[in-house]
Amino acid sequence: MNKKIGILIDYDFANKHIPPYPHPVFFSYESPRRIRAILEYFKNIKLFDNNKICKLNPKLVDESILHLAHSQYYIDTIKRLSKFGSSMLSEEVYITQDTFLIAQKAVGGVIASLESVLNREVSQSFALVRPPGHHALREQSSGLCIFNNIATSIYYLRERMDYTKKIAIIDIDNHFGDGLARYFYEDPSVLYFSVHEFDFLEGDIGFITELGAGEGLGTNINFPIPINTTDQNFMEFSEILTPIITQYSPDLIIIAAGFDMYFADPIGNCLLTSKSYYEFTRYILNLSEQICDGKLVFALEGGYSLIGLPVCVHAVLRALLNESFVQPQFEQFDFSDKSKKSEFLKIKKSLTKFLQKYWKLK
Repeated sequence: MNKKIGILIDYDFANKHIPPYPHPVFFSYESPRRIRAILEYFKNIKLFDNNKICKLNPKLVDESILHLAHSQYYIDTIKRLSKFGSSMLSEEVYITQDTFLIAQKAVGGVIASLESVLNREVSQSFALVRPPGHHALREQSSGLCIFNNIATSIYYLRERMDYTKKIAIIDIDNHFGDGLARYFYEDPSVLYFSVHEFDFLEGDIGFITELGAGEGLGTNINFPIPINTTDQNFMEFSEILTPIITQYSPDLIIIAAGFDMYFADPIGNCLLTSKSYYEFTRYILNLSEQICDGKLVFALEGGYSLIGLPVCVHAVLRALLNESFVQPQFEQFDFSDKSKKSEFLKIKKSLTKFLQKYWKLK
């Protein structure tokens, strides 16, 4: 198959589910401007003139599909509050009159992206959806997330497409995807590997000792990283991931693609530039081609810098296209004094100790 990259877009993501309050309220960063900024950037660089890029549309999903991962009470609550027109579902999630529609489309967007790759219509795909989903639980919204887009899509593959092969989720959002971890904590058919900022002083969930349970023991893996992590150290998690995912040998790899480790992100504390996202994508694309015939899907999670987000998404696409990428001039900062080499060595050593019972590691 000739190289084709599918980009799932829907202009409702760029225009609806608008936060009711302006900055600096935390939840207001999750706004249509995130997608609008990406699409405007694509327009300026004439991305869609590239015949290797094709647009995908969200799959229309009904409530029965949402019900695969969420309770009927929760689904009804989102619908009812959306009809009401304005509400707060939690301290971190707002509801508007079009929230149910957009959240439903986000699920349909990830499903369509997965199907496009599994059916080999495209080589890889990127679902540019919002709101994000990796924090959402069966009966609870959390962390700007309403429906768990990736979890629901995996259940859809299982229940509606009789897809029984192993799946790996690699979560690179700045924040631990506790929703995804909980859905698959005891499920050996889904490997969850999360790289996330961690509070080593106060403690947090998403620690290295959370390894799964029951038959899923060893398939929930956390690689917590310190604040101010830079490009210099970010990819060190690959020393743990590479042997594990090679041994696990999934048929499909899904990336929970958060970009809030970006140095200018308003709600993250890391110092990455677009270079890290380009190099990560080159790495995981190469790994997917060795392991699962390149079946790789990115699903947008966080990332709230309206300047950095489009550049980082473009970096991912350039890597998927096997094209070179030049960082923008405004990213030319020297963060070398923030090296976390010794801390990363401690993390890898400790995590290896816990994982060696389940995986052959160096």
